Amino acid sequence: MVEVSLFRLYLLRAMYLFIVVGFGTFILPGILHHQGPWALTQGVVNCMLVAFWMLAILGVRYPLQMLPVLLWEFVWKMVWLLAVALPAWRSGTMDEATQANVFDCALALIIPFVLPWRYLVAHYVNKAGDPWRSQRAEPGASMR
Repeated sequence: MVEVSLFRLYLLRAMYLFIVVGFGTFILPGILHHQGPWALTQGVVNCMLVAFWMLAILGVRYPLQMLPVLLWEFVWKMVWLLAVALPAWRSGTMDEATQANVFDCALALIIPFVLPWRYLVAHYVNKAGDPWRSQRAEPGASMR
């Protein structure tokens, strides 16, 4: 069993708290007090942001159980940076909205520095997965 140090748990909690405070300060008020209907895409994005924010609140209390939330945040932002922002920058077609989003996404570069990598590998790579079908009792095995 890979143990995670108390220091690393506090780093994770600080990361979740950074997300909770940042979203709560800069994004949540605009979502809660918006005027008029949202376009479909903006509505989806805003609902996902609120869900992420709520899960980050849980992460402050349960930092290890909520690690997939941090991984998801890191991965989607890196995919966006590589698939959208980098080609726009290379071709010289990056607009102001994309530039602003690059800054927001680049903040996710902090995440790999707080993740407990040995724990992640032990629990998400080396650990046996859940069964794909029901387990049959072997002949002669006692039923519990």
